[in-house]
Amino acid sequence: MNERTPVLDVVCHLILLVGAALVCLPLYFVFVTGTLTQQEVMRVPMSWLPGDAYFTNLQTVLSSANFGRLLLNSFIIASGITIGKLSVSVIAAFAVTYFRFPFRLTVFWLIFMSLMLPIEVRIVPTYESAANVALPLNILGSWLGMQVLVDLDWNMVNRYSGLILPLIASATATFLFRQFFLTIPDELCEAARIDGASPWQFFRLILLPLSRSNIVALAIILFLMGWNQYLWPLLLTTEPAMANAVIGLKKLMPQADSLPTWHLLMNAALLTMLPPTLVILLLQRWFVKGLVDSGK
Repeated sequence: MNERTPVLDVVCHLILLVGAALVCLPLYFVFVTGTLTQQEVMRVPMSWLPGDAYFTNLQTVLSSANFGRLLLNSFIIASGITIGKLSVSVIAAFAVTYFRFPFRLTVFWLIFMSLMLPIEVRIVPTYESAANVALPLNILGSWLGMQVLVDLDWNMVNRYSGLILPLIASATATFLFRQFFLTIPDELCEAARIDGASPWQFFRLILLPLSRSNIVALAIILFLMGWNQYLWPLLLTTEPAMANAVIGLKKLMPQADSLPTWHLLMNAALLTMLPPTLVILLLQRWFVKGLVDSGK
């Protein structure tokens, strides 16, 4: 039943306006600061209106801080993590949901328990694995006396593979895909089996199209997570050209006994926020639909 409650409507709109102002006001100041010169930023009080130095600051950021390369690194890392996580998670969820094998539930609960182990907890063994992927073979070779295995060396430090591969396993995405697959009627699987569809055909022709909105919603979330990575790239990269945009922002922060360059930092922050914002705006409809479908 719909009731006209003008007072409640006004209160709700006021709350929404206050919330929108609290969210948008800091972003507006970031934009204004990124368009001012250094002298205008240091002036008290600082101008509330945008200046005309946006493109000058942008050119300085791209040339002096090599920010174009850092943005490219962020895009490659975020895209690789997104594609890897989705591929591994949807296949793992398919196997756990539709295949009957020993210790199937044990495998699922082990995956589920890994939700409690964030990257910060397992950072040291993960780094050792990335520093030399062939370490288990080295140990096996030393036991067996095989010099070929002992000499193996696969170092992923300062490489895209090292920044992407250790992060592509996602218990959260696997769990969400499994929960969605459980909502699909068993009769659909039986009908596909009667029609002669193989497990791969059932997965490719039926499950993936049904999961399209969930995949897009998860892809947006995983892309944002990959884009905002800080700790892992900071640990695994020693070459400045292999860092990502978030680390580049940290390096642009004004240091003690140096001229404050807040206008460059805010300009770079705007540049860093632009790709994730575009991804959300372009895929907003699928993102909302995926969240709604996953909640059913």
